[in-house]
Amino acid sequence: MKKELVLIDSNIWLYSFLRVEDKSKYEYITKFLKEIITNSYIVITTQIINEVSYNLKRKGNFTEEEIRLIIQKFNDKFIMIEFTIDILLKASYLREKYNFSFWDSLIVGSAIKSGCKRLYSEDMQDGLIVENELKIINPFKIT
Repeated sequence: MKKELVLIDSNIWLYSFLRVEDKSKYEYITKFLKEIITNSYIVITTQIINEVSYNLKRKGNFTEEEIRLIIQKFNDKFIMIEFTIDILLKASYLREKYNFSFWDSLIVGSAIKSGCKRLYSEDMQDGLIVENELKIINPFKIT
């Protein structure tokens, strides 16, 4: 199987870092992420890193040292992208066409401009195909 570029939204990453009340949800997403990371090229945006870092501090009481280690691992293991004018313009177009929120349009625009075929997110419409290029998948609806 050929590896594809995929983007994983911050909400999915947070399930793997924060111990959620539902242990089965944590175990499922941890196994899911291991499989996706093994079989895909992972794209991560600075926005996702910002959201994960903020919530690890706020919800998980992670130390800054722990957060720095996670940021470094994201950078070392995955393809990290920053916003460009092309991504910002694409996000604006997608907001208008698909009625995405501002932040979701940046994620979707980043995924498309990076060549991703799949975007894993719990917060967006499962199964939506954007611009005939990107499929949004809620990993909790795969089971």
